[in-house]
Amino acid sequence: VLCSAILSSYLLGERLNLLGKLGCMLSLVGSTVMVIHAPEDEEVTTLDEMSSKLKEPGFLTYAAILLAVCFLLIFYLSPRYGQSNILIYLTICSVIGAFSVSSVKGLGIAIKGFVAGRPVLQHPLTWILVIVLVASITTQINYLNKSLDIFSTSLVFPIYYVLFTTIVITTSIILFKEWVSMTVVDIIGTVCGFLTIILGVFLLHAFKDIDISLGNLPQVLQSGQQAPITRDDKNILIEVDNSSIAPEDKPKVVMIDT
Repeated sequence: VLCSAILSSYLLGERLNLLGKLGCMLSLVGSTVMVIHAPEDEEVTTLDEMSSKLKEPGFLTYAAILLAVCFLLIFYLSPRYGQSNILIYLTICSVIGAFSVSSVKGLGIAIKGFVAGRPVLQHPLTWILVIVLVASITTQINYLNKSLDIFSTSLVFPIYYVLFTTIVITTSIILFKEWVSMTVVDIIGTVCGFLTIILGVFLLHAFKDIDISLGNLPQVLQSGQQAPITRDDKNILIEVDNSSIAPEDKPKVVMIDT
């Protein structure tokens, strides 16, 4: 994330303001805290064990929700708001990333089994995982490229990193039931890390158009302290009218008694 922000600044001329850099750092800190407090995944060594994990009702419900969200984003929200909201395309990439990571996990088990001489090529789950991996990666590349064509690279990669990491950790917890072994400290750390990520993404996205840096920070703070005086139109018109007429040129009123 930091490398992409630095390279996009020097090579593409895209600048990340001070609040964006702080948001990037907060996102990295939050995701690091989540990874530290995330429990280790349950050891799965065969495709049969992986298949039983994928068939569990909890993961099937979670996968169905992810698919519904993905279809909603692709067919309804993307044509309407994809060109103006950076979160649409990146959320699609992140949600699809849950399936790609699960497929990579299963294919890693299949490769280990193939090296060990097991008949993994005859197992139907191997080919299902290959199809899911190809489809998910193709979709991710498509929408990530669309996002990069529209929005700044220094914004796309940090937000995508945060969303993808959050979805992947959530998927791993649900698939391997890691939440069962989580302690109270790990739960609090995970929640705090997630809230830090939300704050970082908010700083990245909400203040991206503000020109603020360490160099002009005193001027920005000083201008923010001097609140403008709001006056209604009547007072402005009176001041303009009085300032345009010299005192000796102002009309005089003469009272005549008859």
